[in-house]
Amino acid sequence: MTLRIGDTAPDFTIDTTEGPIKFHDWAKGSWVFFFSHPADYTPVCTTEMGRTSQLAPEFEKRNVKPLGLSTDSVDAHKGWINDINETQNTVLEFPIVADKELEVAQKYDMIHPNESATATVRSVFIIDPNQKIRLIMTYPMTVGRNFNEILRVIDALQTTDREEVACPADWTPGDSVIIRPNVSDEDAKEKFPQGWKTVKPYLRLTDIKER
Repeated sequence: MTLRIGDTAPDFTIDTTEGPIKFHDWAKGSWVFFFSHPADYTPVCTTEMGRTSQLAPEFEKRNVKPLGLSTDSVDAHKGWINDINETQNTVLEFPIVADKELEVAQKYDMIHPNESATATVRSVFIIDPNQKIRLIMTYPMTVGRNFNEILRVIDALQTTDREEVACPADWTPGDSVIIRPNVSDEDAKEKFPQGWKTVKPYLRLTDIKER
């Protein structure tokens, strides 16, 4: 199954380290950072799980629920969490899906046979409160995720949902944004009373207040 941006995130019911969840019910009203791992007790994954835990306040203030996935059992996950907490100096509290039968991995196209026929690659899905997939990233097994980018893209998505703007290359909160081309200058006067800088007729930069 190939998922694309704008698709509804597939629902599933499965056991996790925090008990069984029905994904759509569990996620309701929140953004979700859903990310997979090749296996428990692996070094890169340990650092990623730890970093997600360390960033819990950052996810919470953005109304984002992290949800990890690995294709081992709940018991294995819980043992691994002890190692994560010890080595990464954290207390991991978000759920980790126990996808032993690869049910969720198949639904989310997390198995890439040319990388591994049995292990999930490092997939990232950012899912909005309407359960629509807004971003998909796939990392190879040997390369850890960039969590600054994950937070940045969540900030960008939430900003562009709130305002009729787009975010330029390397944008971070506080930087200027782009007024969308479909917004006329006349409409922009009402929507952006702070004004804007016209670089080209299709490239108008403005500043907005962060919330």
